[in-house]
Amino acid sequence: MINKIYITYPEAKAKALTMSYDDGKQEDLRLIDIFDANGIKGTFNLNYGLMDNTLYEDAHPRVGKEKVRETYKNHEVATHCCTHPTIERCPLTEVAFEIMEDRKGLESLIGKPVRGHAYPNGSYSSEIKTLFKQLGIAYARTVNAAPGFGLPSDPLEWNPTAHHSDPELMNKAEYFVNFKKKQYLKLMYIWGHSYEFAMQNNWEVIERFCEYMGGRDDIWYCTNIQFIDYMDAAKRLQFAADNSFVFNPSAMTICLEVNGSYVEVGAGELKTF
Repeated sequence: MINKIYITYPEAKAKALTMSYDDGKQEDLRLIDIFDANGIKGTFNLNYGLMDNTLYEDAHPRVGKEKVRETYKNHEVATHCCTHPTIERCPLTEVAFEIMEDRKGLESLIGKPVRGHAYPNGSYSSEIKTLFKQLGIAYARTVNAAPGFGLPSDPLEWNPTAHHSDPELMNKAEYFVNFKKKQYLKLMYIWGHSYEFAMQNNWEVIERFCEYMGGRDDIWYCTNIQFIDYMDAAKRLQFAADNSFVFNPSAMTICLEVNGSYVEVGAGELKTF
């Protein structure tokens, strides 16, 4: 009989949580403290061209360039375009400039590749998706809520589960926590802007959510790019025709459930079952 094999998240987990916050405002510091206290990972989408720019500054200043590396050291820095234009209305030459200037600027601050994106104002098109892929963007988040907790079918049109202001946020969190069918891989993806908590004086919303969701043994807490890279590596696994062995050509350990048992396949490893 052929082996029954499932791809799993790290440590044989079947549920994952990722968070995505835009614009790089100072309120990110408090949000990161909440994430860190609960073991949650976040992706922060920044505009390099608007940092240290006081010309259009409002009551919610941005994290300065000199503080970016330290502020986001435990999380992911991703692009949000250099100056936050509504890019579907822009010529593709301008869109290319916006994304590459943002990438180059952010990479100069954190010293590692920046490969993720959140569409400013939720604006994008099929042409922009194609362009971004050619310019090294691995995924891009929309503002369109997706029903359920499915995985993204198109990483460059990645629809989140909900904005944190969703009145059903905690009901969705409770359903997700109590979902026990491990034959499915599930993902909860929450997004927003940290300054919204200050504007609405409701930090308790995210504090309650993170306290409830954090510290669970059956949830993988990951950044957006960690999720994308892991799933891409999992797709590259090379299985024997009879499922008797697998070769992992990637540089990342991938986890499987084989006949009900947890198996790790290391980078470059040929594993026999």
